[in-house]
Amino acid sequence: MKKILCQSILASSLLLSSLADVCTRAVYLGKDNNTITVRSMDWKSDIGTNLWIMPSKVTRTGMAGPNSIKWTSKYGSVIASGYDISSTDGVNEKGLVANLLWLVESEYPDPQKSKIPTLSLSLWAQYVLDNYASVNEAVTALEKEPFIVVTDQVPGEKRLAALHLSISDASGDSAIIEYIDGKAVIHHSKKYQVMTNSPTFDKQLALNSYWEQIGGTVMLPGTNRASDRFARASFYINAIPQTGTFEHSLASAFSVIRNVSVPFGLNTEEEPNISSTRWRTVVDHKRKLYFFESAVSPNVFWVDLKDINFNDGKTRKLELGPDQSKIYSGKANSSFVVTKPFTFLGIS
Repeated sequence: MKKILCQSILASSLLLSSLADVCTRAVYLGKDNNTITVRSMDWKSDIGTNLWIMPSKVTRTGMAGPNSIKWTSKYGSVIASGYDISSTDGVNEKGLVANLLWLVESEYPDPQKSKIPTLSLSLWAQYVLDNYASVNEAVTALEKEPFIVVTDQVPGEKRLAALHLSISDASGDSAIIEYIDGKAVIHHSKKYQVMTNSPTFDKQLALNSYWEQIGGTVMLPGTNRASDRFARASFYINAIPQTGTFEHSLASAFSVIRNVSVPFGLNTEEEPNISSTRWRTVVDHKRKLYFFESAVSPNVFWVDLKDINFNDGKTRKLELGPDQSKIYSGKANSSFVVTKPFTFLGIS
């Protein structure tokens, strides 16, 4: 029965994955709280990503109509934007990481039928980074449903944005938050190290249990579909050494996210519009380093959050250029420029 269930889930996931944009996120759990979160951003076209330093003590609104939630940011953060209208990825000064990935099954509540404050999807990750220092704190607050997420069309496209959210912290704790049938579903455990895309997280876990029985040294699925990437990332993130030095742990974590990336410019007759990996981020929670690697740049560079004054009220931008092709190397803190904050995508 379990095998039949996994095969049924696998068949449905293959169909959904072929229609969806793809990304992968994984959390490495090393010795002495050497926690590293890695993610790939996969999209079929350039999403205009730049890096931003977001200061603390900024007053924000949920940008989702008259019932929008309001707050003042407790923590500053470094984020990667999407189209410079949303935060798609980032880490705050306490070491909490938030990653948004595509999930075609997402179904958000109807704001017309709810009295709960509303939050634009473009601000979902930023809200978490602004307000919480740990996964446990975030989950405790979000379980009380302080807001509902409202979605809108993807810029330049005719489809609604459909995303789920992963969060991780310096202790290695993780949570996955999905909107299924209009309800927020929270999966919270240190065991939840990996997230990709379709199917929903509970079905991904069932699929992965099938591959765990086979064993990663015997066979691993090799396509770029979400369920296959989930299985590979789950195996490799725990198969790499957990006791390595800082340099070796970082290299191992980078190798895992590269392994589950999609070749840049991939185009097949069966799936002509398949997404390519545009960029990758790697967060060293303990050392508070945010690494960025573009698919079209030869260099990896990083931002050191310890050397940022998040209390000066200044928003700073690191311009990455078309396809994130602008070249930086090493520590890039000094290359950020004080800039007017971008406007999050609002929903009327």
